[in-house]
Amino acid sequence: MRIIDTQRSGNCWKVRLLASFLGIDLQRATLSIDRGDLRSAEFINFAPMKRVPVLELDDGSWLSESGAILFYLAHGTQWWPVDLRLQAQTLAWMAFEQEQHMPPLSRLRLHLALRRDLSADAAQAKAWQLEGNAALAILESHLEAGRRWVSTETAPSIADVALYPYTLMSPMGGIDLNAYPQIKKWIARFEEIAGYQPLFPGRPDLNLSTLEISSNYFRLNKEYCYG
Repeated sequence: MRIIDTQRSGNCWKVRLLASFLGIDLQRATLSIDRGDLRSAEFINFAPMKRVPVLELDDGSWLSESGAILFYLAHGTQWWPVDLRLQAQTLAWMAFEQEQHMPPLSRLRLHLALRRDLSADAAQAKAWQLEGNAALAILESHLEAGRRWVSTETAPSIADVALYPYTLMSPMGGIDLNAYPQIKKWIARFEEIAGYQPLFPGRPDLNLSTLEISSNYFRLNKEYCYG
């Protein structure tokens, strides 16, 4: 299988994390946001939704959207619970991540740390901080009830995978995770799972990197790398 991704995307990181936990060797076709690859006609041919990640299956077909890809990879594994109620809880937390959690946290990171086109004092940034802290408070309260994992009691699920990247990277948008001790413990547990892979493989110190650190990217219709 092959993933079309970008270096700094939290949604792409989710897929690579789960693949690594499952021992799946994903080939990567890594595109550059800074260079404008996601606006190219070549990319849109592979990704009609115009977003990464996109997963190419062994039969040549394609899957889009991180949540759908996580479900596909997790089905039949310990990362997708057998119990119907726990499946529903997992879906509920994944919906929470996409609707309440990721939007403000990812926008803060994008505009304050990556693009740097917005001040932390701007009204929009302050609104996103309120929304982001509200979402983190929900997660903190949930974990305060003695839960080790988000949607299941005994083992992590794809809900944990979905929530991890933008929670971890939220300080890039001015969020103070010290206000959420249970979340910090959950992050530590998550990072101890066998197969954990940082945002930049082998470089956990770059999990909060703001730069595309390599000049080597792939063209979608070729199998070679160029710089």
